[in-house]
Amino acid sequence: MKVEQIYTGCLAHGAYYIESKGEAAIIDPLREVQPYIDMAEERGARIKYIFETHFHADFVSGHIDLAEKTGATIVYGPTTMETGFEKYVAQDGEIFKLGNAEIKLLHTPGHTMESSCYLLYDEDGKEQSIFTGDTLFIGDVGRPDLAQKVIKDLTQDKLAGYLYDSLRNQILPLPDHIVVYPGHGAGSACGKMMSNETSDTLGHQKKNNYALDPSLSKEEFKKAILSGLTPPPGYFPQNVMMNIKGYDSIDKVLKRGNNPLSPQEFNALAQKTDTLILDTRKAPVFSAEFIPNSINIGIDGSFATWVGTLIPSVQQEILVVADEDRVEEVLTRLARVGFDQVPGYLKGGLDAWKKAGFETDSIRNISPAELAEKQAHEDLNILDVRKKSEYDSEHVEGALNAPLDYINDSMKLLDKNQTYYVHCKSGYRSMAFVSTLRARGYDKLINVSEGFVGMKNTGDFEITDYVAPTTML
Repeated sequence: MKVEQIYTGCLAHGAYYIESKGEAAIIDPLREVQPYIDMAEERGARIKYIFETHFHADFVSGHIDLAEKTGATIVYGPTTMETGFEKYVAQDGEIFKLGNAEIKLLHTPGHTMESSCYLLYDEDGKEQSIFTGDTLFIGDVGRPDLAQKVIKDLTQDKLAGYLYDSLRNQILPLPDHIVVYPGHGAGSACGKMMSNETSDTLGHQKKNNYALDPSLSKEEFKKAILSGLTPPPGYFPQNVMMNIKGYDSIDKVLKRGNNPLSPQEFNALAQKTDTLILDTRKAPVFSAEFIPNSINIGIDGSFATWVGTLIPSVQQEILVVADEDRVEEVLTRLARVGFDQVPGYLKGGLDAWKKAGFETDSIRNISPAELAEKQAHEDLNILDVRKKSEYDSEHVEGALNAPLDYINDSMKLLDKNQTYYVHCKSGYRSMAFVSTLRARGYDKLINVSEGFVGMKNTGDFEITDYVAPTTML
């Protein structure tokens, strides 16, 4: 029997390949499904099942394409709603044969109502591992406030209560030796404080995961998991509906987007009021020269998540600027979060654009050392666009926190007539922030290269550390 975790860092997502005696199952596949097909074919196996732990919010699953290409059965847990594709809705405790192994579905509502875990028994009938999706993470559990965005009569309080019961009744009674394989790790917005580890024994989680503390009452559990939740990215409900209703084949999406456009063709499309230019090059390269009104979200980062966070609708028409050897990668990672409306990319990149006589823009950068010297002689507006939790942990004294995550609210804090020196941790998010607001008419934003790390390393900035509030007894 083989069990392999296929981890995608961009989405902090774990898919799984399970094989026994020539039969394979895939759990929570990403949208580009050919790697799973290749993996099975190389080993002489047939993909029999596609097990979905729930209707995903943070990515578009590859279940539909994978089923169409392999004939595998898509399996969901109880309470699954009507979908735009064929599926099998299993019962709690139902067992699926996979070669000489068995997989039992455990219905674990809470993150969503159909959420289910899959318990794997090896060829000797011994519990070996459990695939927990977004029910149980390493160090955390799935947030219970997402399904209410799709089903209005579900409240996060109700879902938190269901999750408490699921963990106590379905997970905690299982033996300590089994391995927990979650759907996500640190960096995912589906939980609050997930570990960087991508697997663990259940016994270790029972001792170290706050949500599995057997002494917690249901009300204490609810309070613990509901506190500190921030609004999820806006694309989450849209991805849920794509996973329920269906979507275009990934092959069709890639073929449509992999369309080289001349500068003239690109410019003609860019003039449409509802078109967005997305430049995926590295921040320093982008800032030196770019097409006016472009926004920069670098491909070398949490690209898909930030696209989904900063671009409100998956129906947005997007023109791509990218290094030509990475165009297909850009299109694939856009499709992972449902951004399929790409009519093409700029052939020849910025060089072709300039040779065609079109204008470019640039964004000014300043080094931490230069900023420190400037600050010594005048009062400056320093803007920290990291998450509030990062800012609260430590920040430059006097800096204003305007998180990139909530840019539409953050921009309300700014005066277009004032100059702001913008930083994040290292420069990736700050360039996304500055470029997005520059396209909206904020032309006095200066990017701090090297970000907070560089500013702290100079030793020239006063840093405010987090101080826990004092509790009065």
